[in-house]
Amino acid sequence: MRLFFLFSFAVLMLFGQTVSDLLGEKLRLRIEAYDSKMEGVLGVAIIDLKTGQRFSHHGKVLFPQASAIKIPILIEMFRLREEGKLRFDDTVTLQPSELVGGSGVLQHRLKNGSLKVTIEEIVREMIASSDNTATNWCIRRAGMANINQTTSNLGFLSTRLQRVMIDQAAASRNEENISTPEEMVEIARLIYDGKAVSAKASAEMIAMMKLVKADMRKGVPAGIEVASKVGELTGVRTETGIVYMKGRPFILAVMGTYLKEPDSPVEAITRMVYEHFSKLESGNIYGNLGVR
Repeated sequence: MRLFFLFSFAVLMLFGQTVSDLLGEKLRLRIEAYDSKMEGVLGVAIIDLKTGQRFSHHGKVLFPQASAIKIPILIEMFRLREEGKLRFDDTVTLQPSELVGGSGVLQHRLKNGSLKVTIEEIVREMIASSDNTATNWCIRRAGMANINQTTSNLGFLSTRLQRVMIDQAAASRNEENISTPEEMVEIARLIYDGKAVSAKASAEMIAMMKLVKADMRKGVPAGIEVASKVGELTGVRTETGIVYMKGRPFILAVMGTYLKEPDSPVEAITRMVYEHFSKLESGNIYGNLGVR
């Protein structure tokens, strides 16, 4: 699928292309050129938060999400709190038998024996350190079917949690946690707009996602905040995030699969998108860079 702008065809018929459309065409060509040379396949979706315009490259294709699927789980945990079915300040005891490998800090603490933590700490570590022990606890507590139902209720029918973390048997049955680039940026847009559960809950989700240190941060200058969630499997790299570029914030989802390890397209695509919006924001709508 070609990268495209979602705009009114009636407006195009009346006025034709704008210079910003031409700049967007150059971004499309850059992304397509990168895709053609990379190992594996690529999906990208973008929302310009200043204009509301959408961009997509293979944006409707299902990709494995790895740990990026933790964003819908995060929404469900806050929904349970909002409905009074869960108290984040409650303390629970994790047992060494609940330990799950992969990333995260709780697994290291559990090696010394049982561990008392608050539910808020579990939810936060699911995102901040991508802790898989915390994630599987959240899945058990919320219920996989309930997480998927909430995602469907929000209008996202392609985003599905199909297995717990580090379940190789399920993965071998093709039971991956999946979504599309277009759906993931729209999920992030709900959070950005304060409409994922509530404005308060959305702000807390963003605060947790800002703790993530991932490849999108490498693709933008230091000092620009990024709230994102990264996912990584063998041959898979994905990240969905909000980039708080001054004057031109945007949401980006980058997904690659069948990749040669340890390659990832996230940093390179993020840099291209950032450079695109930097140009748009550096002058007036006609590209006069001498005015702001």
